[in-house]
Amino acid sequence: MGESASGAPDIAPGRLDAATLATHFAEAHPPLSAQQAMVEANRCLFCHDAPCIEACPTGIDVPAFIRKIASGNLQGSAETILRENILGGSCARVCPTEVLCQHACVRTALEGKPVAIGALQRHATDWLMQRDIQPFTRAAPSGRSIAVIGAGPAGLACAHRLALHGHAVKIYEAKAKPGGLNEYGIAAYKLTDDFARREVAFILGVGGIEIIYDQALGGTLSLSGLRRAHDAVFLAIGQAGVRVLGIEGEALAGVRPAVDFIASLRQAPDKAALPVGRRVVVIGGGNTAIDAATQARLLGAEEVSILYRRGRAAMSATAKEQDWAQTHGVRILDHAVVRRLRGRDGAVVAVAGTLGAGQAARPFELAADMVLTAIGQIFVADPLGDAEALTLADGRIAVDARGATSLPGVWAGGDCTAGADLTVAAVQDGKRAAEAIHAHFLHGEPAHG
Repeated sequence: MGESASGAPDIAPGRLDAATLATHFAEAHPPLSAQQAMVEANRCLFCHDAPCIEACPTGIDVPAFIRKIASGNLQGSAETILRENILGGSCARVCPTEVLCQHACVRTALEGKPVAIGALQRHATDWLMQRDIQPFTRAAPSGRSIAVIGAGPAGLACAHRLALHGHAVKIYEAKAKPGGLNEYGIAAYKLTDDFARREVAFILGVGGIEIIYDQALGGTLSLSGLRRAHDAVFLAIGQAGVRVLGIEGEALAGVRPAVDFIASLRQAPDKAALPVGRRVVVIGGGNTAIDAATQARLLGAEEVSILYRRGRAAMSATAKEQDWAQTHGVRILDHAVVRRLRGRDGAVVAVAGTLGAGQAARPFELAADMVLTAIGQIFVADPLGDAEALTLADGRIAVDARGATSLPGVWAGGDCTAGADLTVAAVQDGKRAAEAIHAHFLHGEPAHG
């Protein structure tokens, strides 16, 4: 069970041919046609006091952009979206709209079926980007310079808003590509056709933003040096660490963080070359667990199981995401507490623990060739440096309502600060901090001497 004929765990590439993989990793939810978009837009009630606006972390005027679609003004619709959420295209694809704007939609209460806000948002933003229209104009150069650390959603949103105000922005990115989780951490079938890269190019098109790659805080960069060189600093460094299980067998071959598995898959030029276990176990209950498990199955794993220590209702992955995984043959076992990973010849062969709650709990053992851990990521403060110690709260950088940290001239946002770990929330953090930095320039002094 869970082993090859030689007795070794069965982890191998090429379980499926290239044509099958291309089908498996095609776009999960195709875009609306023009006719479908028009029909869906006309379902909107255009509420005056629309609850969907309140439910959107970036405050997009949802009825306004949908009304413009209904009237045929797709450019105006896209501009309404992008003024509030410059990453509106990717958010339309990856945002859990079922628990945000669509959950608040009045049509949900009336008919049990919300307006497809996410699909309509994508329809408008795709229309604009496909025509290489740049709707934004940068203000005259202000003479101010801002360092943004991290080219993920928070950093990009902050940089774009600052550039609109005429400030010069240098984004320092630790990796070789921009986009953050949109580039490295989202399931391949959610953001296809290099969309993350094309969206970054659209953002940079406003001008005034330079990205410098392979620049890591704590390595080539220091926070103190950045503060001296720039008028302000925005930290968007995410969460670089992963939580460990802290159990026997965690160091066995075949055990790896799910985020690393997803990143490898996203960056692979040939998915057929990626090794995957015949039997894969994913430990965790969030969207990362769902994405890793589903993609392992799509790569050709014969049996994929998600083990989650609490009940299904407590999973941070939405019901829609859970259903998506199960539709693709992933088994979800709740109340499954992993106690140890059993190995042979230095590699994992089984996951053992207890299944069920209370007195009904019973031991279980599940054969496995590959185990992916998805029990959460953690903020790593070490790169900030001892001399520049920022105040932390609940293990992340503490900020006020404007995104300001305890250090003068330094703001932060995205996953490195407390809050919902969502792309749309990170965008709002970046936008809010940019406005705060701009206000500081208007009414305060430069942050460096």
